[in-house]
Amino acid sequence: MTAKPVATSRLARGSKLGAVVAKQAVRKRRTKLSMIGRSAEVRARLADESILQLAEQLVLVLGQMKGLTMKLGQLLSLLDLELVPERHREMFRHRLATLFDDAPAVEFEAMRQVIEEDLGAPLTQLFAEFDPEPVAAASIGQVYRARLFDGTEVAVKAQYPGVDLAVRADLRNLGLLRVMMKQALPGFTSGVFDELRGSLEKELDYPLEARTQQRVAAMYADHPFIVVPRAFPELSGPRVLVTEYAPALGFEGIRALPDADRDRVGEIIFRFYVGSLFEFAEFCGDPHPGNVLLRADGKVVFVDFGLYKRMAPEHIAFEAACLRATAEDRCEELYRLMVDRGIIDGNSGVTAQECYEYVLSAAEWSLTDEELSITPELASSAFLHAIDPRMSEFEGMRHQYLPPEHLFSRRTEFWTCGTLGQLRATANWHRIGREWLFGEPPATELGRLHREWKASNNLDTPVGAS
Repeated sequence: MTAKPVATSRLARGSKLGAVVAKQAVRKRRTKLSMIGRSAEVRARLADESILQLAEQLVLVLGQMKGLTMKLGQLLSLLDLELVPERHREMFRHRLATLFDDAPAVEFEAMRQVIEEDLGAPLTQLFAEFDPEPVAAASIGQVYRARLFDGTEVAVKAQYPGVDLAVRADLRNLGLLRVMMKQALPGFTSGVFDELRGSLEKELDYPLEARTQQRVAAMYADHPFIVVPRAFPELSGPRVLVTEYAPALGFEGIRALPDADRDRVGEIIFRFYVGSLFEFAEFCGDPHPGNVLLRADGKVVFVDFGLYKRMAPEHIAFEAACLRATAEDRCEELYRLMVDRGIIDGNSGVTAQECYEYVLSAAEWSLTDEELSITPELASSAFLHAIDPRMSEFEGMRHQYLPPEHLFSRRTEFWTCGTLGQLRATANWHRIGREWLFGEPPATELGRLHREWKASNNLDTPVGAS
């Protein structure tokens, strides 16, 4: 069976969302009524089961809609969120994980039309060979394998027909999306939605992504354990992106490897997504399992550069200073940094200790000087403590203001932690991070190889440690 075409009108997409919101509102009211007189444990279980039912609906609706709603669904699939009973969590993860790899495929003839219209020629003139079976599905497109006339194996990513209109419809329906997501996660603020909206708009810009990936691939061309496939901007178009094909093991295969292999991949993921922010003032802002592959030679391949961010050095230096103060239990210094930056209102009543405990609760996994295994539950806890207002011990911090320039980097850290949780990787993350936070020598063999690579390429001192 072929999938239904992507709905592109605001009315059609709003109707789907509205149906989910309405059903969940009724269920929520019934759940609240059934909670009267119940114990806290039973109330929690009922609430969790209500969320589980919402997750089932999200899989059906978001997978068909793609666009912005699918991006939000991917976030839910990355984090267990501790919103469902423990006995259901693995099913919850698998049901939502379908939004990564098993989104309904669009029939090839429709995708072929997109490619040929975009590149201005028949497939037979563009490629020596083209496999009509997609090798991957993304939030806004499908990926195919092909071969150029010079023998180069390439991946061809093409946007779903009409997905640009669908995204715009999603953006106009942002109010409904906010209602739907707040039922699952009340901490999704307007700022978070605005950041996600801007991010998805960038994902539609394939020419920009091609240029970005071409530059980043050149930067990492001789790296000892990181690979970024080359892009071919001259062969790409507004809706079609052609990059070097990277045959490698997918994330589910990586998850099945022995502990030592998974730990090694985990350290590389941490270095690429988080370390590059503090070392190079730029980073890929879309960490998730679908973007990580493992080559036979042990190098880790990173794909998808639609969400790539450059950050002002002063903002990076501020984040690094806050993390250093937290790691060394300097509560008053952290508080003063936050007040001076305008994140905390000095008259709000928030204390230095509350500020410290709030930051620590979200970042402790990378600030604890000991080996730590990242689990889905640990990743969820860090995420929830940072944004979920139901964690009442941080209620004062919940009303403070996070400047927009820090939303992207903080999301990247959470999504990296979530990816490591799915991998169940173990390391002393703090000792690794001290390279870019404190300018210390590497504590691991990968760190030493990375330092040698930086020296041979005349790369500067980490921005975060300056």
